[in-house]
Amino acid sequence: MVENVWDKSFEIDDFVYGREANVFIKEEAKRFKSASTIACLAEGEGRNAVHLAKLGHDVTAYDISSVGLKKAESLAENNHVSIKTKQINLIEENLPENIYDYGILVFGHVHQDNQAKLINNLIQTVKKDGLIMFEVYSDAQISYNTGGPGRVEYLYDPKAVLEIIKPYECLHFYYGESERYEGYRHHGKCHLIQVIIRK
Repeated sequence: MVENVWDKSFEIDDFVYGREANVFIKEEAKRFKSASTIACLAEGEGRNAVHLAKLGHDVTAYDISSVGLKKAESLAENNHVSIKTKQINLIEENLPENIYDYGILVFGHVHQDNQAKLINNLIQTVKKDGLIMFEVYSDAQISYNTGGPGRVEYLYDPKAVLEIIKPYECLHFYYGESERYEGYRHHGKCHLIQVIIRK
């Protein structure tokens, strides 16, 4: 089962992707109004959720791994903030519609057959006029060997992403190189897709 794979991945004492929030989220969180409700999908060990909670937001972290979410709760406690956590298979289960002010997804890599489902699950849980932002590895990442699933069918095609977000106002779209140093799984120059849309 997929959750068992991620549980095993997160069982190590250290944080697989580090304790610091993703750079893109750190830079763009200024777009969020104060004291907002935010859904963090495929949030793993909670680094982004905790960062947003430290900014004063009401944050819910969703992930398939109960082990990852326990580490997220521990990280929040160590940073003197509170987050909500919910174990869920984001491909098989739908999130409640129109309840969050904003939503984020960072490196949520699923098979290409399920990528639209995952992104649309994120979009549907955000209220009208809310922002959705996500960063994922593009299919070009397969040749970089600096992070990601290592299988092209789990990476994102920019044309497919553009098709998914086509109905919404696009505030930011980036397809290209950057650098990520996040724990021991993301290390160096990589190829990304970044998206910010308004619902």
